[in-house]
Amino acid sequence: MFTSNKELVEELISLGYLKNPLLIEAFLTIDRKNFVLPEYQKDAYLNQPLPIGFGQTISQPLTVAFMLELLDLKEKEKVLEIGAGSGWQTALIAFMVNRSKEKDTKDDSNEESTEIKGKVVALERIPELVKFAIDNVSKYNFIEKGIVEIVEANGYWGWEKEAPYDKIIAAAASDEIPQKWKEQLKIGGKIVAPIKNSIVVLEKINKKDFEEKEFFGFSFVPLIGD
Repeated sequence: MFTSNKELVEELISLGYLKNPLLIEAFLTIDRKNFVLPEYQKDAYLNQPLPIGFGQTISQPLTVAFMLELLDLKEKEKVLEIGAGSGWQTALIAFMVNRSKEKDTKDDSNEESTEIKGKVVALERIPELVKFAIDNVSKYNFIEKGIVEIVEANGYWGWEKEAPYDKIIAAAASDEIPQKWKEQLKIGGKIVAPIKNSIVVLEKINKKDFEEKEFFGFSFVPLIGD
């Protein structure tokens, strides 16, 4: 059993699931222990899903790493997350789309720029988990800084108010990618989502056409539709 976040990250790197240096930095910075229920604190660094109540889980670290590698996040991107859950993945995404590698060179202050680089809109349909996610993500000041917005809503319909998005990621499985997600994605953007027992990657080529890749052998809680 791992006893630290660093040990968990090193395991994911050795297994080949964490490769992107920015994603590795996010995993090292955003401690999974801050997103699990008190009764599961001792299990926070296990490479397995853990219950967060209401039939939902904080996802297995291996799966989160795999999906975020596929999503290939960049600075300044706007991301729609379907299913905030514990807020762990929300915080990982927020770190990545706002990570500034260089200090502000426009003046002599030698301080990090405070410009907002990107944004995560995370949808969650269960009110108690909305509060849970907000409490957890707030430990990193992402909500206070306007980097993360957690909304109580049915993710099946996306979130038109902030569309279009550079990237969309889902934490629950459906039978197909909802049409609303496709409509709310920018051309050149990417969706990473569970479909049945697979993870599907859709890249939007133009207004109507998508390029699809599928990765088999995963298990997720179901996406609740209308």
